[in-house]
Amino acid sequence: MVSDLFWESSFDDMKKGYAESEEHYQCLLCGESIEKGIIYPVEGLFYEAKRYMKLHVEQQHGSVFHHLIELDKDVTGLSGHQKNLVKYFKEGKSDSDIQKEMGIGSSSTIRNHRFTLKKKERQAKVFLTLMELLNDGEEEKVLSKSNTAPKRSQRYSVSDEEREKILAKNFPQGLSGTLRTFHLQEKHRLVVLEELSGHFEFGATYTEKEVNDILTPFYDDYAVLRRYLIEYGFLERSADGSSYWRKGETGMSTGSKDYKKQMKQLAKEIKTEGGVYQIKNLHNHKIYIGSTPNIKTLNGVKFTLKTNTHQNKELQDEWNTYGADAFSIEMLETIKREEEKALSKKDLLKLEAKWLEKLQPYGEKGYHSPKADKKEK
Repeated sequence: MVSDLFWESSFDDMKKGYAESEEHYQCLLCGESIEKGIIYPVEGLFYEAKRYMKLHVEQQHGSVFHHLIELDKDVTGLSGHQKNLVKYFKEGKSDSDIQKEMGIGSSSTIRNHRFTLKKKERQAKVFLTLMELLNDGEEEKVLSKSNTAPKRSQRYSVSDEEREKILAKNFPQGLSGTLRTFHLQEKHRLVVLEELSGHFEFGATYTEKEVNDILTPFYDDYAVLRRYLIEYGFLERSADGSSYWRKGETGMSTGSKDYKKQMKQLAKEIKTEGGVYQIKNLHNHKIYIGSTPNIKTLNGVKFTLKTNTHQNKELQDEWNTYGADAFSIEMLETIKREEEKALSKKDLLKLEAKWLEKLQPYGEKGYHSPKADKKEK
């Protein structure tokens, strides 16, 4: 299968296997999303988010080609026989080699199959063009522009009556109740997002936690609501993600000197937290101790376990055996960087050594080797 986002993506993104938004890279094949601005560790190497997503596609799906070619005929339009031929063509095998592999009568039969697939490709291009023209013809009138309306929401014209129907359908318990689902066609999604944006005041700034707290009562996956509110232009956020505000506020322009000065000051005031964390197996109570200069990278640590690439083999094996729900990840102690300086590796290792000494995660109690820990020091 592929994620719902796959069908809404551009042809170029489909070929890459992932899409890019303001905050994330998301795999179009499985829906896995990773946050920008985080360095992800894999087997002792460190990858920025984009390269890490490429690595995810390679490790989890082999390649976009290999993932898609294994999908059902209803999705690919290819019979089992045609799929095998396409695989061999991809591998660069000659007609005679394919003839032997598949036990086909003659090389001319292979050439006929190549011709049939090329014909199918041309038909697909014509069909896509026809559908693009059809969609252009059916696109509804653009909404009248306003200072606060996000550009993407201007694709659709929605009457007050239609808006009420959409909201009633998707908020069955009333506008203060939970959202039925967020798997919506774009027109409905925009109406829902516009309604949710009304819970944020113009002129006010919010932390990410405050945004999450506002959105949580409406939908369990508050992160996806937050992401789409930003992508569709209802909310904006500072470059470091420390503050959010409702787009279109009249008090301060995002391009003004005062605004830039305020954002710069906010960024200075934010001190990145790092420290020592613990991964605990809730089944047998064994623990793993690690350190990080930025607690946001814990998402990356969890992702390495999900993708079977964590550097501690014993921890990885038990994660694979017991499953993600059998483990907890929590910070044991945090420290903040001073102004613009990054947290010292020496300070982190010293703090990590303190917790290793305190918790003794060796043998039956943990995933560490005393010899390895001494070697690292």
